[in-house]
Amino acid sequence: MAEVRNLTMFYGSRPAVSGVSFSVSAGEILGLLGPNGAGKTTVLNILATRIVPSSGEVSICGVDALRDPQKARTYLGYLPETPPLYDYLEVGEYLSFVAEARGLSGARKKAREEWVVEVCGLKPVWRQPIGELSKGYRQRVGLAQALIHDPPLLILDEPTTGLDPLQIAELRALIREMAREKAVIFSTHILQEVEALADRILILNQGREVISGTREEIYRRLYPRPVYRVRLARELPSGTQLPEVLEMTPLGERSYRVVFREEVREPACFLCARGWPVEECSPETLSLEEIFLRTVGGDARPASTA
Repeated sequence: MAEVRNLTMFYGSRPAVSGVSFSVSAGEILGLLGPNGAGKTTVLNILATRIVPSSGEVSICGVDALRDPQKARTYLGYLPETPPLYDYLEVGEYLSFVAEARGLSGARKKAREEWVVEVCGLKPVWRQPIGELSKGYRQRVGLAQALIHDPPLLILDEPTTGLDPLQIAELRALIREMAREKAVIFSTHILQEVEALADRILILNQGREVISGTREEIYRRLYPRPVYRVRLARELPSGTQLPEVLEMTPLGERSYRVVFREEVREPACFLCARGWPVEECSPETLSLEEIFLRTVGGDARPASTA
């Protein structure tokens, strides 16, 4: 659906993006996560054909977006952080204008307008000037303009910025619904957005890809060996060691992070059979915040509340 290879962008002598590569397929949501200034918006602007990179390749639905940006735009819908709205137009007038600009007319135009009104919940404000809309409805209109021509690829830059919790939940539901048939790429610096929406994550920092994959894939790259959290009924004697255990880190009273050299069957039974008084034993999973801090660093903490 969309593929980016070795994307690099300089502003003067400063690299805003360096060697970033990724792809996204239909039915998939890719979340770009990173601190402010990580290069997320630059990547999306290039993908949306708003700016030309210094080097790299961008393919959208098989079209070389750098050689033929006009054709590539027919396959994508773009919602920038600030929606491109005209406050003096009514919602219906604005979407009619966008539809015509996208080459729609007649029955097709009418059908698409009716569809976005229904899907984006715009019927109550259809005849209302955009300048009078709440932030939530403005985002809905912005999403509607990105969807009006039924593109297979949606590009969303910080789509929930400034929304209240109810508006965020509603917009997330809309995005998930769209992702059933379309490819979606969105950027955010908010951890909950990625946790709530993304099938795959691409973490950026200072214009470079830090790590990417599903949350499970990223975790396995950080911890390639099996890791468990173990709680014991009593403390182990000092100096207790097992050849199968690579590392044992205290986490609190009688609790440990245990790293095995290789996968073992039924680790709780395995440890009990070797004299460990195991009360609880479960695979360790890192939170997205822990993953972010371990890959980017504590000096680049993202927002943790929506």
